Amino acid sequence: MSSTTVELTKENFDQTVTDNEFVLIDFWAEWCGPCRSFAPVYEKASEANPDMVFGKVDTEAQPELAQAFGIQSIPTLMIVRDQVAVFAQPGALPEAALEDVIGQARQLDMDEVRKSVAEEQAKAEAQGQ
Repeated sequence: MSSTTVELTKENFDQTVTDNEFVLIDFWAEWCGPCRSFAPVYEKASEANPDMVFGKVDTEAQPELAQAFGIQSIPTLMIVRDQVAVFAQPGALPEAALEDVIGQARQLDMDEVRKSVAEEQAKAEAQGQ
């Protein structure tokens, strides 16, 4: 892991997400071939976007985090902006696709995102009653 990425653990995860506007998270494991091939792409993106926190969750060492986020296949990339998960997708992204996803996340209107999340939660609660 380079100095531009942070190892996320159950001890530092919440604080990292709370303290930073943008956190990209790579759920990975040492034995995973696609994870190893995605790592240099992820590192390059972290160097190109110093205003964002790039974290890595080793799913073998941190099974609670993987389970909490319902990670079923790795690598899985997640983007958390203003403490809201705005993107989550399994699979290793090529460099151009990763740059595109980061660009789209930067352009999101977070007021609209929070409004949409609140509406979905209200619907779910109404259906649960």
